[in-house]
Amino acid sequence: MRKIIISCASLFICVVVQAQNTISPAELMSGRGVDFAAAEIRIETVAPGLHVLFGIGGNVAASIGDQGVLAVDDQFPAMVPKIRAAIRELGGGEVDFVINTHWHFDHTDGNPLFGMGGSWIVSQANSRQMMTERQVVNLTVDLVEQLPSPPEGLPTITYEDRMQFHFNGEQIDLLHFGPAHTTGDTAVIFRGHNAVHMGDVFNNGGYPFIDADNGGDLDGVILFCEAVLREISEDMIVIPGHGPVATYADLVDYVSMLRTIRERIAMLIAGGATLDEVIAARPTAEWDAIKGDPIRLLDRAFVSLTR
Repeated sequence: MRKIIISCASLFICVVVQAQNTISPAELMSGRGVDFAAAEIRIETVAPGLHVLFGIGGNVAASIGDQGVLAVDDQFPAMVPKIRAAIRELGGGEVDFVINTHWHFDHTDGNPLFGMGGSWIVSQANSRQMMTERQVVNLTVDLVEQLPSPPEGLPTITYEDRMQFHFNGEQIDLLHFGPAHTTGDTAVIFRGHNAVHMGDVFNNGGYPFIDADNGGDLDGVILFCEAVLREISEDMIVIPGHGPVATYADLVDYVSMLRTIRERIAMLIAGGATLDEVIAARPTAEWDAIKGDPIRLLDRAFVSLTR
């Protein structure tokens, strides 16, 4: 009985500490020195009628044409007026459709404002489910609480594995290949523009984040990217969730890097290595100068490969 009481007390302490360390997305961004008021949208036109909007949060793709505007992801509420202004600058009007590549706050917190403005919001079914519930995103240095979305911010259209739009004169394919960055990732292929938006399954601004506590999976990231590569051509424009617009070859190199890192970590784990020992072994060494600090990747990959 004494052991049980001690165990329960320890659990209670652990829960309290976690609650104390949990912060909101706004607190996270403030702590990182983000100034939404001063933030600007940078526009890159990747093909006639298809643009990438860089701001604060995930990269936004915007298809603008005779049928209206389709956007992929929508960043934070403070960025929504700036996104709308950029779309007007490009000749578009109100956003008819918003496709969420996944449910994380830096890609979906603009949903309620677009939803109230009449946009139809679309996501993979698992992402919508995650948005209906309180979630905690473990960034390893911060635990970020994502509250349930209000009804106007929830996707009104969902799909399981594959969905098609026929909009602005092209076929737009939405594809899901199982757990990867999250359990509800979507790749959006603009067939007529020869472009694909990968969401955070492909991070071209650093190492990927794998939301392992919520079902994300390193092996799934690799398999998801490989499945997309089979769907696209070698001259395809690749829009990552973060970082600059890339190429087919960049995505191939990304998969190769992740496969190498994955095998090195797996070998260390098979030999009995702890997380600290995996980090000390530096399995990402040759990419760190370009990709940055690998600690978060190694931490989340370790969880993914040992659960």
